[in-house]
Amino acid sequence: MSARSTLIHLVTRASIGLGALFLVGVLLAAIPNHHAPVSPGVSADAAQQGPSPDANSMPEMALDPDEAKAGEHAAMNEMAHMHHETSKHLRMTAGRPQSPEDQQRASEIVAQLRAGIEKYKDYHVALNDGFQIFHPEIRQPEYHFTNYTNGFLEAFAFDPGRPTSLLYKKTPTGYELVGAMYTMPKRATEEQLDERVPLSVATWHLHTNLCMPPREQRRHADYTKFGLRGSITTQAACDAAGGHFFPVIFGWMVHVYPYEDTSAKIFAMHHAN
Repeated sequence: MSARSTLIHLVTRASIGLGALFLVGVLLAAIPNHHAPVSPGVSADAAQQGPSPDANSMPEMALDPDEAKAGEHAAMNEMAHMHHETSKHLRMTAGRPQSPEDQQRASEIVAQLRAGIEKYKDYHVALNDGFQIFHPEIRQPEYHFTNYTNGFLEAFAFDPGRPTSLLYKKTPTGYELVGAMYTMPKRATEEQLDERVPLSVATWHLHTNLCMPPREQRRHADYTKFGLRGSITTQAACDAAGGHFFPVIFGWMVHVYPYEDTSAKIFAMHHAN
């Protein structure tokens, strides 16, 4: 091979490599909740802060494993007590006038969801397909079996037959499938949520203003103050209590119970027991 051919070959390979790196960079930038690397000496929280953050623009907050477990537990506990109204710990989408198009789209979502999760009536199949039971050791009204790959994919495209989580009731012999949960990144707008599941038939919710107690107090903390049902709802109050504050945790969620017989029950916040 001549020197000229060798040079052309090397330049071509370098161009392909740079192009691939550029494409990866674009894809990572497009992923909701992806963080750029933090420079040494700069805290992750400090690097993520932007001007005038709000519930839709705040970056994902990095919970440590203990905080993540406690935060998830708090979120599930909060879901069991949710009312149909926004609170300082829960943001809910506003209802919209219902149109025939919304009704048709909702019916299609339910039909596709039923077809997509039919096999998961056997919860063993769900486990084999990568769904993980959230805290099976804790007694819950509904158990979330979550597939984190599905959750990642839902950030990009909506497939009604591929929910992030399956919702089960505990039975003496195992688990009974009652519904499913779709998710969207916390930055999603209400217009984007409406494009997924119409806001005229369903209510999406987002968990907000979580103050985690100091690590050394986690086991015996005063949870009338901390957590998603606690009285602390601001950064200042959380700082004063020595806690760790998260304006928004996880992402938008909506429950669907496709085996119910009315739209109100199908798109309810809780399963009709």
